[in-house]
Amino acid sequence: MNSRLLLLAAALFGESAAFCQIHKMERKDSVGTERSYNLNPVVVTGSGHHQRLKSTATPVRVLTSQEMEEQGISTFDGALTRMMPQVSMAPNSMGSFLRMNGLGNKYILILVNGQKLTGDISNNVDLNRVNMSRVKRIEVLDGAASSLYGSDAIAGVINIITDQPTQQLVSVESDTRISGKGQLTEAVTLDIFTKGFGSYTSYTHDRADSYQNNRLEYVKGSDTETQETIAPLFTGYRSDIVGQKFTFSPNEHLALNAGFDYSGKITDRPNTNPDIAGGTDYEMQYKGFRWNVGGIYKFTAKNSLQANFTADRFRYGKEYDVETKSQQVGDFVLSKKQHAYEADVKTILGLAQDGTTIFGANWRKDCLEATSGSIDRDAYTLAFYGQHEQKFLRLMTATVGARYTHHETFGDRFTPKATLMCSPGAFRFRATWSAGFRAPGLDEIYYHYYSVNRGKPQIIFGNRDLKPEKSNYFALNAEYHTDRLLVSVTGYLNRIGDMVVRQNIDVDDSSLAMLQAEFPEMTAEEAARLERYSLYRNSDRGDVKGVQVSVSANLFRGFNLSANWAYAYARTQSEGQWSVLERSIRNSATLAANYHRVWGKYALGVNLNGRLQSRTYYTGSYENAPGFGIWNLNTTHTFDCTRWALIVPSIGIDNLFGKTDQRIDSSVRKYALYSPGRMMVVGLKVKLKDGK
Repeated sequence: MNSRLLLLAAALFGESAAFCQIHKMERKDSVGTERSYNLNPVVVTGSGHHQRLKSTATPVRVLTSQEMEEQGISTFDGALTRMMPQVSMAPNSMGSFLRMNGLGNKYILILVNGQKLTGDISNNVDLNRVNMSRVKRIEVLDGAASSLYGSDAIAGVINIITDQPTQQLVSVESDTRISGKGQLTEAVTLDIFTKGFGSYTSYTHDRADSYQNNRLEYVKGSDTETQETIAPLFTGYRSDIVGQKFTFSPNEHLALNAGFDYSGKITDRPNTNPDIAGGTDYEMQYKGFRWNVGGIYKFTAKNSLQANFTADRFRYGKEYDVETKSQQVGDFVLSKKQHAYEADVKTILGLAQDGTTIFGANWRKDCLEATSGSIDRDAYTLAFYGQHEQKFLRLMTATVGARYTHHETFGDRFTPKATLMCSPGAFRFRATWSAGFRAPGLDEIYYHYYSVNRGKPQIIFGNRDLKPEKSNYFALNAEYHTDRLLVSVTGYLNRIGDMVVRQNIDVDDSSLAMLQAEFPEMTAEEAARLERYSLYRNSDRGDVKGVQVSVSANLFRGFNLSANWAYAYARTQSEGQWSVLERSIRNSATLAANYHRVWGKYALGVNLNGRLQSRTYYTGSYENAPGFGIWNLNTTHTFDCTRWALIVPSIGIDNLFGKTDQRIDSSVRKYALYSPGRMMVVGLKVKLKDGK
């Protein structure tokens, strides 16, 4: 264990206890109340309007801020991988390679309050843009959902719902989490709410050091000879997010909001060293700026009109740490800019008794400028959608909906949806069919990309003849739902057509001449190292079959147990041959046991959670990554000591049994487990109150 962390943990607990001894409490109420999990929260993602979880005809998984706090989770990728077995993550210097139900980043639609999050590097989403200090809950919808959400919603939708507390005049909160390998998260928030006006300010700093689990790698072309390397398994980084949101509700009918988030991130990799392999000349630098305005007008409790406009800008490039032939230390070379502008208008109406109708229109413009890919292009989409949900025969609820989308490049697309739910007593039986589509990205269409990484050239061509990907999703769900127990079983089939893949083509003498003409900046030495180039094309189809089981139970007062298991058999067919989807996982599970107990002004929380998964499949010449099981322990200690402060120190251990992947790195080796081993984690949360 890190001795500095032990000393810090002792200091945190000693100071908290002493603080409570000095300030004897006179109040009879306590913020540290007895907890039980709400198994029937309000959700919005499945149906497009707010309703209780057990009432939605489309199953939705909810990750609450309470659950994340109890598990000691401070990052977005940590929330997904610790609590969602169907989601996996592969961090690297280009972002986070996210997979859901066997399908990759580009098939997963990530929303913030219903608006798409822009910004990726080679389809790796920059998840550090998510401001976790404001997350109220994360709603996860499996399967195609293009009838409500348009392009990209094929594998599923992850909707991040942010919080806007209104209980206090002024609220100030600081939340710090420190772990090994230089991992630090610090979040500070300031909230002001008075006379219908709200101001919500936040700042988050997140950082981690690069690390290795094995300092050796195989020499290229050899399966026996090794050499020392400084190339990290996990790439360190430093990131900052500043957020500001304003709300104004002059009366019970109207609510307005406006806000922005600025994010910046830079990697922290070992520099190039002539005496050892694995260093780099530059760091990857990312910047994002997102702002939005919107509002909702409620005519009655069942009738409302809402409108939102969002502008999202993201860029990344190379900041040089080492002097090269063409760059000086400190030089920045822009690689890619993405701009997106989105306007959405939606009305929710109670036109029929026991029914809810939604009509909406959406306009979106995506812009891409990539210097390395020789792109400066944009494309717009215009969509109209409608949905009606109706209860009938007392036990039945049916939903039908459709979306018409006009894409500037790919023309028109129609995506319907139909669900049926029967709800006798505590049981729910659901059937879902929904269509999805994905318009190829501007990079996949127009890329003319050339770069050199560690002396090895890489070439990628876009394809203007690509067709949109399409999918059909079928699911059956059975659920038993009471206040104390939730059991859900879902079986699904997701069939995707015209999948866009990057085909590797071997270089011969004739193609080499063509490539040298296309990229005259390629030197003769680089050309001699070029083995293949890539071209985007439509593959035949993909096929994902799966089963998900979820159980959550409030077994007795203060104790909750949850278990989730996901099975996914994901394949793709190309030129008549079936193969597993890259990075797919056949079996995975997440488990959590949480105990919470209150003694006067002190509350104890103990959480044990784990993730278990089978091997990760890789295609081509890559070997599969072995399965693993990771267990984490976190304890929280809430001291409600004064009228003005709530103090919550925490202490825990990540990766209790020290599980790591220590295989020697090689050109055919990929990884699924990126943990550095057992680490102690300490934290301190302080919330100042207005004293009322």
